[in-house]
Amino acid sequence: MERESFEDNEVAQFLNHNFVSIKVDREERPDIDHVYMNYCQTLTGQGGWPLSIFMAADKQAFFAGTYYPKLSRSGMPGFIDILKKIRGAWQDNRSAILEHSKNILNALKQNENNTSKDSDKDLIHEAYSQFKHSFDKVYGGFGNAPKFPTPHNLYFLIRYWYKTKESTALECVEKTLDSMHRGGIFDHIGYGFCRYSTDQKWLAPHFEKMLYDNALLSIAYLETFQATKKDKYADIARQIFTYVLRDMTSSEGGFYSAEDADSEGEEGKYYLWTMDEIKQILGEEEGERFCILLDISKEGNFEDANIPNLIHATPSGIEEAFIEKCRQKLFERREKRVHPFKDDKILTSWNSLMIAALAIGGRVLCEKEYTMQAEKAFNFISEKLIRHDDGRLLARYRHGEASILAYVDDYAFLIWGLIELYETTYKPEYLKIALKLNDDLLKLFWDELKGGLFMYGNDAEKLIIRPKEIYDGALPSGNSVAAMNFLRLARLTGNSTLEEKAQQQFKVFHSSVMQAPQAFSFYLSALLLSESKAKEIIIAGGSDYQGAEEMVKIVQQGLNPFMHIVVYTDQHKDLRDIIPIIKNYRALEGRATAYICEGFSCQSPITNLSELAESIYL
Repeated sequence: MERESFEDNEVAQFLNHNFVSIKVDREERPDIDHVYMNYCQTLTGQGGWPLSIFMAADKQAFFAGTYYPKLSRSGMPGFIDILKKIRGAWQDNRSAILEHSKNILNALKQNENNTSKDSDKDLIHEAYSQFKHSFDKVYGGFGNAPKFPTPHNLYFLIRYWYKTKESTALECVEKTLDSMHRGGIFDHIGYGFCRYSTDQKWLAPHFEKMLYDNALLSIAYLETFQATKKDKYADIARQIFTYVLRDMTSSEGGFYSAEDADSEGEEGKYYLWTMDEIKQILGEEEGERFCILLDISKEGNFEDANIPNLIHATPSGIEEAFIEKCRQKLFERREKRVHPFKDDKILTSWNSLMIAALAIGGRVLCEKEYTMQAEKAFNFISEKLIRHDDGRLLARYRHGEASILAYVDDYAFLIWGLIELYETTYKPEYLKIALKLNDDLLKLFWDELKGGLFMYGNDAEKLIIRPKEIYDGALPSGNSVAAMNFLRLARLTGNSTLEEKAQQQFKVFHSSVMQAPQAFSFYLSALLLSESKAKEIIIAGGSDYQGAEEMVKIVQQGLNPFMHIVVYTDQHKDLRDIIPIIKNYRALEGRATAYICEGFSCQSPITNLSELAESIYL
């Protein structure tokens, strides 16, 4: 707020002309701070810093608040609007102000409500209602066959559950993820998910495996693990990563696009088994036991053959160990079959989703290998898919050749991946690159007339129309992901201009989303973030690197999709270039110190680990 308002010429001129401005150092004058903080909490129900108090010459306060942006946004009144209303009221009816200060506050709250996006809130609840209505209570997922994973639908439901405490939303997520993993859409021998299920119970897939499905699904399992603390979801995420790193990763570090459904001219041949084949590999006794558990029969469950699945089984711990032992033997035999064709082109957009997924996996599962692979993949993109002469991102790499100007999805997804890399490693370079790419995104794709992002850049071939996409289909749209990125970058860096860009997107696409909210789930996840009180945690470590790391582990142990973390130690001094205010956050007495800020207001600094955990997860 200091940078946005108090150092702003327009605000300063208005303040100096109409008010006597006094800045109080709360460490020098804790008495003043205490008195007026109590007033603010009594009047508004909350407190925090920065604290803004308006009072008469007799020191009687008549209005209080914490953070206000310079200009109104997201239902939050702007500081200039506040000043103008207070000046007008003071000039016209001073005695009434002093007598009825609460009425002024209520009037301002009413004004805040008038500027809020009630219709957007309705969109969020309507989308949830649609998901709840179309949910398959027997097999999970939404609607009838064919069934697609569409993981970003689950992201929305997780966030809806987190914000509203509506338990059914999380139950829908768990049922869907459990059913997909049990079904034949999941490869129980070699891991990884196929493209979609042709039937209602997730048994018979279209056997093609796509990189983006596996990237997005791994994030869904990781978030559900964080939400429920159930290890099975972490294990499934690990299985997805095992598949991708084993079968879909180039020696250079990029990720291949897909594996075909066909091998030897037959769809699914590589993945199907007969009972006799299973018993020949495992032996009669173990083979019989495996077949019972994995739904393998003589007649077959799919075109005279079998798709291994757990739809009708709930293995015990002992049975899971047995299945794993058998799986390894079957996998070794399957490797000798003719493999499906691998689409070895490397796409910036899909690679970026896998970078995001692996970075989240490294963070949530404390697996350094996943983080390392995410970093390696970004280095590949940086070296091979960013033109060195002008920094222009390209969309595709294959056999040593990079080409095609990147689209909005490429930029948006890569920025997403970089944000996740930052929030896993806290290396300032990833945040810097994300901001640079975000600037490029706006220069190349932003519609200066109406707002929103075009699908292709202003330097690309001009087609008969220049469309904008907001529909979140098999993949979330570039506009939806960009809106989320704008909000996250704004809250990580304090750059309110980016939050305003997100608000412009919400306005320009509102009428489209209103027609079928369920079809815009990632967009609505961004809207949920916008509608939620911003929560940032700054961990200042100075030279206390270990203390900062211990605090980070505590902060990251649970799910909080609306929280953002910045780490500032002697190793992170580059942050001052992009977050100038960060220098004001210090390690107290040489100990790692956490500053919890919510709704742009900060609590007292914390140096105790247990107090930090209690403050976050109370």
